[in-house]
Amino acid sequence: MNQKDTVNPTTPSNAGNCLLSIVVPVFNETEVVEIFYDRARKFIDSLDGISGQLIFVDDGSKDDTYDKLTRIADADPEVKIIKFSRNFGHQTAITAGVDAAQGDAVAVIDVDLQDPPEVIGKMVEKWQQGYDVIYGIRNKREGESAFKLATANLFYRMLKALTKTDIPVDVGDFRLMSRRAVDQLVQLREKDRFVRGLVSWIGFKQTGVYYNREERLAGETHYPLRKMLHFALDGITSFSNKPLRAATYLGYITSFLGFLYASSVFVQKLLGHTVQGWATIMVGVLCLGGVQLICIGIVGEYIGRIFTEIKQRPLYIVEQVYQQGDEHPSPGQTNTANQATTSRN
Repeated sequence: MNQKDTVNPTTPSNAGNCLLSIVVPVFNETEVVEIFYDRARKFIDSLDGISGQLIFVDDGSKDDTYDKLTRIADADPEVKIIKFSRNFGHQTAITAGVDAAQGDAVAVIDVDLQDPPEVIGKMVEKWQQGYDVIYGIRNKREGESAFKLATANLFYRMLKALTKTDIPVDVGDFRLMSRRAVDQLVQLREKDRFVRGLVSWIGFKQTGVYYNREERLAGETHYPLRKMLHFALDGITSFSNKPLRAATYLGYITSFLGFLYASSVFVQKLLGHTVQGWATIMVGVLCLGGVQLICIGIVGEYIGRIFTEIKQRPLYIVEQVYQQGDEHPSPGQTNTANQATTSRN
């Protein structure tokens, strides 16, 4: 994806007097949210000629994360908090933050400090050179088990092999996007969201910066194996129909093998070598039944996503929006595609 550096006509060659919005999804992060803010605020203050805002999206936290965020916002006018009415998921929280961001450039980063805020400075440099999307490429991943590293490696390679969209490997949601890239991204309102794939799909000039991913500062990951598998399935089914084709091919292969077996049985019958018994029949029935169930399951995953899309429910519901000086926080609202795209007009 790396291309020769040329200035994007929609991106200032000098980022002076520009606004950088940093979107931070949070869910039960009471142990790290204040530490993250201090480090992010220090980074923003170090930027030359760029003002920065922090948009925290509270994804239905059950601890006192939101209370700590409101105290931070009371002391910093450049902090905005979006509170969901319940937990809608990490990818949806990112979406809500990007919807609300007004910056000339928008960065997305998790609050656990595995992705260092200082790396955004390198992304800003690439943005100044004319790139629309700058993603973080993980050189090393500290504090993660061998199993998680192996499965993540397998997932990224499998996704790249299955999809036509050029989704970079070893890349998460940590990235920076130009305003024109953000304006296109907010128009994509599908329910089963895979943000890093959507950002790749919109195109424009994209590149990456390498960094070492640090160990989680505190607390536990909110992506256990079950959620990781669901997330991987969303990524594959959102950007590829090859599993459906694989099911078709599997059906053809099974039918062909069944035809060969039937032919062999017929020949054995003619030669008088038929052996009575139920073992072979049971093996054949179980194998065929297993293949059928796998194929039905694959088709069902795609039908389930169609069912989710046609219901036209909002992506998320905002309980309140909080900023410094809000005596009465903004009331909750639902989000629709029209609200997302017209809020900037």
